[in-house]
Amino acid sequence: MSKETKEDLNADMVTGEPGSHPVGTAVGGVGGAVAGAAIGSMAGPLGTLIGGAIGAIVGGGAGHASAEAIDPTREEAYWRAEHANSGYSKESYDFDRDLHPAYAVGYANRARYPVDAHFDDHEADLKRSWEEVKGDSNLAWDEARPASRDAWNRVS
Repeated sequence: MSKETKEDLNADMVTGEPGSHPVGTAVGGVGGAVAGAAIGSMAGPLGTLIGGAIGAIVGGGAGHASAEAIDPTREEAYWRAEHANSGYSKESYDFDRDLHPAYAVGYANRARYPVDAHFDDHEADLKRSWEEVKGDSNLAWDEARPASRDAWNRVS
């Protein structure tokens, strides 16, 4: 598709699909994130983090969501199935208590940063997020970091 045709169709820069509305997506996403975080707060800090991510997707849909938006439910299912295959998962780790919050820190926070952002450049923020949402996890940040990094990279 030529550049002129893309401009005429208001084509999405990534997919080339017509009808891209980045401002609407952004506005809807921010509003949805706030609403999702508020609803998720009823389930505690981890609920706030994941609720914000879900809200951003739903709100972005109202403004024309991108196909690349993360799906926290799909991410949880993926990591639940795959965590045992990682080099850092230990038998003493409980997925729900220890690893799910670590993965969520990576995938739910990823959208807060530019597309070309690197995990290491934002690790201090991610560590703070871990401390806020880890709940009953026995993992220190150094133990949770590999799972968070994997989840960040998967949705990048």
